[in-house]
Amino acid sequence: MTQTPEPESPAPRLADPDGTLLAAAASGDAATVDLAVRAGADLEARDAHLRTALLLAAAEDHVEAAKVLVAAGADPDALDDRSDTPWLVTGVTGSVAMAEVLLAANPDLTIRNRFGGISIIPAAERGHVEYLRRVLQTGIDVNHVNDLGWTALLEAVILGDGGLRHQQVVRVLLEAGADAAIADREGVTPLEHARSRGYSEIATLLS
Repeated sequence: MTQTPEPESPAPRLADPDGTLLAAAASGDAATVDLAVRAGADLEARDAHLRTALLLAAAEDHVEAAKVLVAAGADPDALDDRSDTPWLVTGVTGSVAMAEVLLAANPDLTIRNRFGGISIIPAAERGHVEYLRRVLQTGIDVNHVNDLGWTALLEAVILGDGGLRHQQVVRVLLEAGADAAIADREGVTPLEHARSRGYSEIATLLS
């Protein structure tokens, strides 16, 4: 005797699926994100600052919400009004878990932020060592130069504090092929910046 398949449950109804999606992503409510998606919310709906649900989730490191969105096909390259994307903000947060979720969505690693930088540059400034270890495995351009004329290596020295985390950042960047000879617009190299700031450990790494 053939069994009759159970009917599919109807899609949930929401008064404002797009608004619900954005609010749930921002708060990290993965269950409500899923509900809004099933209710027909536009995955690329924007808030007042042109942020999508995936960007909101990424900015607050709501990994489970981001997983739901990526599985549904959300765009990891959607730009907001500050030229941030879901992928780019991982360089600011330094979240390896979020980076892994977004890498599954094949983000464009060459998209530049409002300073002309790619994700590893803010990560180097902030001392996100493990993030850099992971992202540098993708083949991202370790020697990318931003609009200020700085590479990730220069950023780590100029804007870092010379402490252990930034020493590790410099080491990781060099191991990934960072070119210590690339100078800033004034012709000052990372080594010269390190010496002028008294960062002796970093100067040793760069020598």
